[in-house]
Amino acid sequence: MSDEQTGGKSHMADAAIRIEGLRKTYRGGKGQPEKQALKGIDLTIPRGSVFGLLGPNGAGKSTLINILAGLVVKSAGSVSIWGFDQDRNPRQSRASIGVMPQELNLDPFFTPRGALEVQAGLYGVPKAQRRSDEILELVGLRDKAEAYARTLSGGMRRRLLLAKALVHHPKILVLDEPTAGVDIELRQMLWTNVRKLNERGMTIILTTHYLEEAQEMCDEIAIINHGEKVTQDSTSNLLSRMDSRTMVIVPDGPISDLPATDGVEATLRDDGNLVLQYRSTLTSAERVLEAVRSANIRIRDVRTEEADLEDVFLELTSSRAEDLLAGDQDQPHRGMHRVKL
Repeated sequence: MSDEQTGGKSHMADAAIRIEGLRKTYRGGKGQPEKQALKGIDLTIPRGSVFGLLGPNGAGKSTLINILAGLVVKSAGSVSIWGFDQDRNPRQSRASIGVMPQELNLDPFFTPRGALEVQAGLYGVPKAQRRSDEILELVGLRDKAEAYARTLSGGMRRRLLLAKALVHHPKILVLDEPTAGVDIELRQMLWTNVRKLNERGMTIILTTHYLEEAQEMCDEIAIINHGEKVTQDSTSNLLSRMDSRTMVIVPDGPISDLPATDGVEATLRDDGNLVLQYRSTLTSAERVLEAVRSANIRIRDVRTEEADLEDVFLELTSSRAEDLLAGDQDQPHRGMHRVKL
């Protein structure tokens, strides 16, 4: 028996999921050409991490997740989940992963407790090992355990989806757009639960529209576009790739002349604040301030802004940047960037 099957000390031991050469081609219909949804993706997701999987609409994220969940059959490549090869050990690999889908696919005539018991039965979890009430407590549905699912609010139904994904005690939890359309209270509750699960050793895979959310939660991020992996790195390393900086000056009086120096782009906002954009690898903040002083601008206040994950995303998927910026501008709460992915 191989190390992969025994869980011995092998190169697989540090990987929750290992994907090599993953391809998926959908047949075209009625004279249409085939569609390559995934074009040979290699991806390694570390055990115990909170891993972000980001990409524009149509990038292949849903296809990849559905392959992991066993809902879509791959065209080529290999997938190993918690050391179990998906082709050789399909039951063990499927039992190692739980998926909270984006769609609210609940039977309206089941109670939350009943839904969890049925789900546990489908996974072959013995009654002595079922923790339905504990899971309902975790997601804040203990008091709704016997209410019909059709009477639950949208937020409560999302909590039930999370609960269903946990019934078989998976090592890996996939959250597919878990906070889409939910209120702030539910979002905070969800992330509190995710942190608890991760602290207990569960690997979390997250896809999300909200890039600030991914930036805050994820240890590591992969970005895919047009069925190919664009990059994979730690969140801190991805952010450090962007050396653009923005300095905002609140002047103590009107500005007559804009600062002029190489490597600095100066603009004046309608509110009278001066915005200076520069690259930290080419120009220092001190040099920018010297240019401001040379223009006889008195400073009342100053702040600097660094690139965030949204900037990195747009930089790495620049062919789609115009579409992204033209997308849904609705922001669910202040300070949260929403990019249509």
